[in-house]
Amino acid sequence: MLEVDNVDLHYGAAIALRKVSLRAEIGAVTCLLGRNGVGKTSMLRAITGAHPISAGTIRWEGQEISRLPTYERARRGIAWVPQGRDVFPLLTVRENLETGFAVLPRRERKIPDEIYDLFPVLKTMLRRRGGDLSGGQQQQLAIARALIMKPRLLVLDEPTEGIQPSIIKDIGRVIALLRSRGEMAILLVEQYFDFANELAQTIVVLDRGDVVLAGRREDLDETDVRRRLSV
Repeated sequence: MLEVDNVDLHYGAAIALRKVSLRAEIGAVTCLLGRNGVGKTSMLRAITGAHPISAGTIRWEGQEISRLPTYERARRGIAWVPQGRDVFPLLTVRENLETGFAVLPRRERKIPDEIYDLFPVLKTMLRRRGGDLSGGQQQQLAIARALIMKPRLLVLDEPTEGIQPSIIKDIGRVIALLRSRGEMAILLVEQYFDFANELAQTIVVLDRGDVVLAGRREDLDETDVRRRLSV
C-alpha cells in the first residue's frame, strides 16, 4: 500500500499541497481528481520524489520513502507516466521502451511479449522515432515503458489528455486489466470524470491544495464530485 499522510509541499513561498492524505492499495485504482492547478501533479511529484515535501510522510510497502531520491523509489517499484508523456523524441520506439530497463537486473532486461499484446500498435512501429508518433501512440509508449519496469505502483498523470476517444478506450481497458490482476496499486490523476469513475475504487478530490472529498466511489455523491471539477 501507498500511504500519504499530512503532506505539505511548497514551491518557494507558495504552498501547493496542504495536509494531504491518501491511500493506494494493491489491486485497486485510486483516482485523484480536481481542476487545473489544484495540486494533482504536485502530489505525484511528491510521491515519485521529483519535488521534496515540506512536511508529512510518504510510505510505500511499510517503508518511509519521503526523503529517498527518485531513482531509489523507481528501484522499489514506483513507475511514473508523466503528463505530456515525455518520450524521447529522437530515440526509436524500441529504444524508448529499453529505457525502462534501468531499474531491472541485467538478466531481466528484455521487452516482454505482453507489452505488444497490450499495445499492438507499438510492435509495428519499433523503428519509428518517438517524436514521429501521434499523441495517442506516445501515450501508449509511455505507459508501456513504465510497465517494463515491472512496477508495483503505477502512477498515471492525466493519460487521457489530448487523446482521441478510441485510444482512451484502449488505455482504459489496459488499466482495468492491470487492476484485475491484483499485482500493483494504480494511482490515476484525471480531469475526465467518466473515465475515472469507470475505473476507480477510491476517489480523492483536491481543491487549492486541500482534500475536499475522499472515499469509496459508490459512497460519494456524483453530482457533488462533478460540481467540484467544473470550471
